Amino acid sequence: MPVSPYIVALREHIGHDLLLLPSATAVVFDDGGRVLLIRRGDNGRWSLPSGMIDPGEQPADAAVREVLEETGIVAEVDVLAGVATHPVEYPNGDVCEYMNVWFRCRAVGGTPTADGDESLEVGWFARDALAGLDEWGELRLRTAAGGRSGWFQPAGAAPHPALTRPDAL
Repeated sequence: MPVSPYIVALREHIGHDLLLLPSATAVVFDDGGRVLLIRRGDNGRWSLPSGMIDPGEQPADAAVREVLEETGIVAEVDVLAGVATHPVEYPNGDVCEYMNVWFRCRAVGGTPTADGDESLEVGWFARDALAGLDEWGELRLRTAAGGRSGWFQPAGAAPHPALTRPDAL
């Protein structure tokens, strides 16, 4: 997967130490209520389209950009669905804490097309056909599909399991 030049420069200075990084996810629905998923290029798992927020970019713009880049689908944001942080440790030893903002979106155009790098396959799935989506993806999907806006981990509450799993992304 391509690594942002911003991250490459940071890693040159700090090595594998913890980075706090902004990211955005899009939970995209079509007119039939199906959800858009990608099969990730880095681990082969099915996931919601997501990625880093570039410096100077707004989270909603990043979510829409990531959808188009990874899937070929043009999406519009309907509502902020949630925000939370979660840890990830990569096989090379890099440690990150992602501040992820996710949005409920609707597809407005495009043709599902994998980019061959970040996404190996792209598809529309009924909610009852999503076996294998990780806990983090399930949390994002459930909160986006639930119609409420702005899910967050309540202050002082025990963390949701998806927020503490280092392999959840």
